[in-house]
Amino acid sequence: SLESSLSLSLSRSLSLWAQSLHAWGKIFVMAAEKWVYMVTAQTPTNIAVIKYWGKRDEVRILPVNDSISVTLDPDHLCTVTTVAVSPSFDRDRMWLNGKEISLSGSRYQNCLREIRGRAGDVEDKEKGVKIDKKDWEKLHLHIASHNNFPTAAGLASSAAGFACLVFSLAKLMNVDEDASHLSAIARQGSGSACRSLFGGFVKWEMGSKDDGSDSIAVQLADEKHWNDLVIIIAVVSSRQKETSSTSGMRESVETSLLLQHRAKEVVPKRTLQMEEAIKNRDFASFTQLSCADSNQFHAVCLDTSPPIFYMNDTSHRIISLVEKWNRSEGTPQVAYTFDAGPNAVLIARNRKVAVQLLQGLLYYFPPKSDTDMKSYVVGDNSILKEAGLDGANSVENLQPPPEIKDNIGSQDQKGEVSYFICTKPGRGPVVLPDQTQALLDPETGLPK
Repeated sequence: SLESSLSLSLSRSLSLWAQSLHAWGKIFVMAAEKWVYMVTAQTPTNIAVIKYWGKRDEVRILPVNDSISVTLDPDHLCTVTTVAVSPSFDRDRMWLNGKEISLSGSRYQNCLREIRGRAGDVEDKEKGVKIDKKDWEKLHLHIASHNNFPTAAGLASSAAGFACLVFSLAKLMNVDEDASHLSAIARQGSGSACRSLFGGFVKWEMGSKDDGSDSIAVQLADEKHWNDLVIIIAVVSSRQKETSSTSGMRESVETSLLLQHRAKEVVPKRTLQMEEAIKNRDFASFTQLSCADSNQFHAVCLDTSPPIFYMNDTSHRIISLVEKWNRSEGTPQVAYTFDAGPNAVLIARNRKVAVQLLQGLLYYFPPKSDTDMKSYVVGDNSILKEAGLDGANSVENLQPPPEIKDNIGSQDQKGEVSYFICTKPGRGPVVLPDQTQALLDPETGLPK
């Protein structure tokens, strides 16, 4: 009857009203509480030895080929991110290297949406914090992130940054997903970020599904698997690059025939060979593949219309130095690879080779006369002592590397390299439990 259906709809409305009142009441109660709940994490950056260049889907960030990378030791290159939630926050906010930045971009929004959708219940009795799964949609976040190396200078800072954002939020929100599943979320912030969710040697599988659910990162081997390797990065320029990777890739996909050939014919074979080389710690194959792939990636950039130049004269001179040395030794001693920028990433087969490499590099690219060596070689600078370079005038005493008969340039190249970073393959992301390392104030949730 009409009466019973009216009373049914009235009781439904009342129950819905009571539910929303309860939900709002809970938010008001939470807002009256003054707690701030935080997590701080550290995530490494990575350097690709089989390059990712080109997307088949710009929105979901799906690549045209697989890629393989080495994770760098986070003690030397990393992003630290603190994420905080509090009922007193009125909007999502983020600070990068001390400056507030907008979170309105689709890449941030995609990561935040995906993580919030997977959030779990959180309880911290000590702090009096209790957050139900469904409350995360209404609560706001504060995020502070710091890179210990130049942003956007071709050192994959966005990779470490988005990986750290996703990893720390997953810990804050008690997300029950493994690193590969999280990598698919980080990928939507920055493609190469998916590879920073693991340590050691990592493969980003391009996947074939339209929704990108199978475009994930997997670990090939951990950082202890091949721990002879020493990595020296020559930071040729820490300026922002002229062509961003995002626009560069788009132009290459639209105009480079070499990119199509590379993605279809070259990379699938190379990826398998690189996996084998890593598994067997076969440095000769590893070097040949790394150098060839780096050079082909930069050839694709040149084959793009208009052409893109990421390397400069200093980059080319470093390649020349390494190629001549490898040929003179008969077996490869050093692999080189360059991302979308002029910085050289040089991978030495062992510590002894790394010491000789550093001596050669400092002979050709000495610091300006008033430079402190400890600020010219950073990261693991214990290598300076092994190279006999911890004294003030020791660089002037360096002899030219004997194996390089024809000079690749005299010693007048001061200032061409900003500084060197000495590092090695490293571990994946970790939570930093020490509150003093947090970037946000535990009382206010604002930057310290």
